[in-house]
Amino acid sequence: MAKLSQDDLLAQFEEMTLIELSEFVKAFEDKFEVTAAVAAAAPAAGGAGAAAAEAPEEKDEFDVILTGAGEKKIQVIKVVRELTSLGLKEAKDLVDGAPKPVLEKANKEAADKAKEALEGAGASVEVK
Repeated sequence: MAKLSQDDLLAQFEEMTLIELSEFVKAFEDKFEVTAAVAAAAPAAGGAGAAAAEAPEEKDEFDVILTGAGEKKIQVIKVVRELTSLGLKEAKDLVDGAPKPVLEKANKEAADKAKEALEGAGASVEVK
């Protein structure tokens, strides 16, 4: 059997009635165990729906993780105490046990400010 080009297939589909085409789609789905409904729904959704589906969900909660204290450990402990309600011993333990979360489920602005403050004190920080 000769292989048909895409144009040849489209020409054949143009000659079919809607009922014949519907039967063909059903037979195609059964043969290859697929569903054509999803593919048909995507173009109907339009560009905005497709773009929204591809865009990653924007996060509104961030974790600020201290990955290293750097050389100015005392300064980092002070900043950790300012950012949290931890006492001196708890802040020191957090800095010594890096990598540890300093802030959890903070908004973007608070996470950025905390990261900036910690990096200003010499620490290495990661925001997730």
